[in-house]
Amino acid sequence: MNLKDRVTVITGAGSGIGRAIALCIARRGGHLALADIDETGLSQTRAQAAAVGVRVSGHRLDVANRAAVAALPAEVLTVHGRVDLLINNAGVALGGNFEAVSEADFDWLMEINFHAVVRLTRAFLPLLRASDDARIVNLSSVFGLISPPGQCAYSASKFAVRGFSNSLRQELAGTRVGVTVVHPGGVATAIARNARIADAVPDEEKRQRLALAEKMLRMPPDEAGDIIVRGVEKRRARILVGSDAVFISLLERLAPVSYWRVLQSFLR
Repeated sequence: MNLKDRVTVITGAGSGIGRAIALCIARRGGHLALADIDETGLSQTRAQAAAVGVRVSGHRLDVANRAAVAALPAEVLTVHGRVDLLINNAGVALGGNFEAVSEADFDWLMEINFHAVVRLTRAFLPLLRASDDARIVNLSSVFGLISPPGQCAYSASKFAVRGFSNSLRQELAGTRVGVTVVHPGGVATAIARNARIADAVPDEEKRQRLALAEKMLRMPPDEAGDIIVRGVEKRRARILVGSDAVFISLLERLAPVSYWRVLQSFLR
């Protein structure tokens, strides 16, 4: 897929993987419609991408806001006149065992991590169908391959993204719209630091969780963004980001029930 002069919509573009993807596409000559709830981060990404010399628009967006999502395609069309690529990257994290996580927090995460992906896909699919070469890219996670304890909500959302993407790919087979699902491993973004932690989780356990996450999140976002964009160019249906993601994918296939015991020994 040649990204030059194509128009890409990216959610969660204000930092981390979303920013890295945006800059990678800009360097390939692609135009960008960037969306994020963080206006400061969004402005920074927009400025960095525009400096490359491509057309860039910024859109403050709460992906959990149905009306805002529904209005976004028209805003993008006004600036760019077309859409060729939709990258559903925005996401949040929530730590705590199922019984400790409130129903409100569980629903908050699902709205952002899964329902927003569905709504944005529904909103932009007519525009993508009008393109001569289009693709939907949905960010899942390695926790969409395995389900560790303490991640019921997050893992459920990422498995949902994976299932939605895989089924949609079959439905769109034979059209000009492809579907890619991405499973990043440990990428050094702020998602762990910004995660909600259930109130019932003791402070010491919170510190231990954050320390472990910081230890595991090692890949620079720029490297992750490059892997994802190269995978899109090759029209890959699934992209594993990082050697840890490749290992986890293989382990889940070999030990679909007992993989967590193996991973615990690595963590120790």
